[in-house]
Amino acid sequence: MNLINKRFVIERQSDGVNLDVNPFMPLADGMTEFLIVLVPGFSQLCMSSFIEPLRYANKLSRRERFRWKLISDDGTPVMCASGVRVCVDAGLNEESKLLKLNRLPDGIVICAGEGIAHYQSAPLVSLLRLCARRNVRLYGLGTGAWVLAAAGLLSDTRCTIHWDTMAAFSETFEGLNLTDALFVEQRGIITCAGEFAAFDLAISSVEHRCGSDVARSVCRFLTADRWREGESCQSAPLGLRFSGASEKLIRIIRIMENSVAEPLTIRAISRLQDLSCRQIERLFLRHLKVTPMRYYLLLRMARARQLIELTDMSVLQVAIACGFASSSHFSKCFRDHFGESPSSLRRA
Repeated sequence: MNLINKRFVIERQSDGVNLDVNPFMPLADGMTEFLIVLVPGFSQLCMSSFIEPLRYANKLSRRERFRWKLISDDGTPVMCASGVRVCVDAGLNEESKLLKLNRLPDGIVICAGEGIAHYQSAPLVSLLRLCARRNVRLYGLGTGAWVLAAAGLLSDTRCTIHWDTMAAFSETFEGLNLTDALFVEQRGIITCAGEFAAFDLAISSVEHRCGSDVARSVCRFLTADRWREGESCQSAPLGLRFSGASEKLIRIIRIMENSVAEPLTIRAISRLQDLSCRQIERLFLRHLKVTPMRYYLLLRMARARQLIELTDMSVLQVAIACGFASSSHFSKCFRDHFGESPSSLRRA
């Protein structure tokens, strides 16, 4: 990770405000304003999922409850992961001057996506640290949490990030209190898994600011029957939580996810869950159409690919982190699964 990695300790101003009560405090004039920083490679889905509920809340409230401003490093359009260039309203230098004059927004939102491990922006790091000192709330959408961590703002702070980046995130930064959730808030810092989780975060903002009736109306306009709580887990297999799957199966998957570096045998898992090996096998075959050991290997391979793509760890280090005794065995399994070796993937 090339972004500034020095540990940065923030002394929060003591002005009598409890920063943990409500992550969506409005400005004095009754309006909540966000500066949304678009990082190259950001997810357009994530950006729209956050902004559109706020727009509909304004429309249904018949007043401007929320306002947002898009900014980039240099004030020029930013290309998202899908190749679309999005125009912005200003650059970081311009906004930094306003912030130094105490023209403070309610929150700074970092909207990021692919390629975040190689993103560098000293001006953004400076702006984030300035905002933290001024008690401006900081939001990391998607991999935006990576930028906050690189700025030294997530040490000992409960946080989350998109599940596809969790392994590399935890290996890159020390002292993180990382949790598998859609979005979490602590000490004025809100991190969100991104994508559709940004919608849940935005609706929570609408509910806090405008009430439950407006939040439900926004959901109806956007053809969403509900929104999810921030503490909901994000990394269960696709659709598993809504397919009537047993809580026992989800608990077993959690054990596997937390034991990638030192894989457990199915017999050991069965003892932990007070289930027979045969019961565990039936659960996996019924809901996931795969054996428990095969699923476990898929988890380890997914973790390995994350580490190869997003960190500078050697192949041997990745192998050990994913529970393999040797780099040769790991490379063979990796090649069998992805059709190329770990070193070939990294070169690509």
